[in-house]
Amino acid sequence: MIDPKVLREDPDRVRESQRRRGASVELVDEVLAAEERRRSSIAAFEQLRSEQKTLGKQIPRAAGEEKQALLARAKQLAADVKTAEAAQDEAAQAYDRLMLQIDNLVEAEVPAGGEDDYVVLDEVGQPRDFTAEGFEPRDHVELGRVLGAIDIERGAKVSGSRFYYLTGIGALLELALINMAVDQAMSYGCTPMIPPSLVKPRAMQGTGYLGQAAEDVYKLERDDLYLVGTSEVPLAAYHMDEILAADQLPLRYAGFSPSFRREAGSHGKDTRGIIRVHWFDKVEMFSFVHPDEAKAEHQRILAWEREFWDRLEVPYRVIDTAAGDLGASAARKFDIEAWIPTQGRYREVTSTSNCTEFQARRLGVRFRTDDGTRHAATLNGTAMATTRTIVAILENHQDADGGVRVPKALQPFLGGRAHLEPLA
Repeated sequence: MIDPKVLREDPDRVRESQRRRGASVELVDEVLAAEERRRSSIAAFEQLRSEQKTLGKQIPRAAGEEKQALLARAKQLAADVKTAEAAQDEAAQAYDRLMLQIDNLVEAEVPAGGEDDYVVLDEVGQPRDFTAEGFEPRDHVELGRVLGAIDIERGAKVSGSRFYYLTGIGALLELALINMAVDQAMSYGCTPMIPPSLVKPRAMQGTGYLGQAAEDVYKLERDDLYLVGTSEVPLAAYHMDEILAADQLPLRYAGFSPSFRREAGSHGKDTRGIIRVHWFDKVEMFSFVHPDEAKAEHQRILAWEREFWDRLEVPYRVIDTAAGDLGASAARKFDIEAWIPTQGRYREVTSTSNCTEFQARRLGVRFRTDDGTRHAATLNGTAMATTRTIVAILENHQDADGGVRVPKALQPFLGGRAHLEPLA
């Protein structure tokens, strides 16, 4: 959640952030009113409790009618205190419920607008001219069939639409990419992690995935657990309710996990292939840093993501996501979009978000300073998401016969293979 002090002292800043996101501006005034009710209820409760304590000291010293009157008053006070305490709890819950609905404050540099109003920061590499090379490129579905790498039909037979099997060289390719991503993340000081993929509501709520993103989340109702859509969730919650030493920061992790997404609202979008699926594997980088270092860490994570795609030799671009397309927790987000030849456009393959202190406040992640404790800043960045990375590699490095060249940096993780050969 945002800093309550900012809300009290500069509500116009919060209103402007909500407006830029396309979120409710009126919510700010609702929260301010709820906070006033909470403060009033606390004052009323404390006043009654004070009177109750004073009365408790007077009763033993009283006698006769005076004592009877004090006892009657004490009985009434006990009921009033109980009512005031319930009112205080209710006001606090209402305030917390509304505060959780306010999104993180958007950074000033974030572009205005919605999904299509991003700003392109850089373009790297030149898309291949397949016409000049004399052949029509196959899409990843056809290449997956030719290589024996992807089986979508059996995925649908067993699990339904938007599921798949990676087979043979396809499975080996995913494992190679995972190992390459983890190896690179470790070189930046990230501790490799395999976190749980089922988490409690507190972890999901704390990272901001039970707000606007709730419709994309799978929940196991019987167990009151959620399937994560990214290992960002268990990594963020790893230090939940802990106070870290300042010299521990930055803490950097690289978590490998499956990611589950309902893809609600995507009916009719990317129905062919493995561009948009209900499950994929991913390596996610996650950092806990001093808030003053958050912007610099954001640039570092973006640079690490760019290095990965440079090594894969795939054309890509970097975009600055517009305010109206940010997730609830993100103050700013950069995406890398890889060129997909058969679609003739760039598609998102990684993102990195600066969540400032928003998630840490919800999850209770703090660190000690000379002046007490502060909430840490959290940042996340996708080192590699398997399905779209596989799509980009197959389509950009294909040959006329359906074979695929393996990028040099990936070859050591794929048993030294320099080329993926079509099935006979």
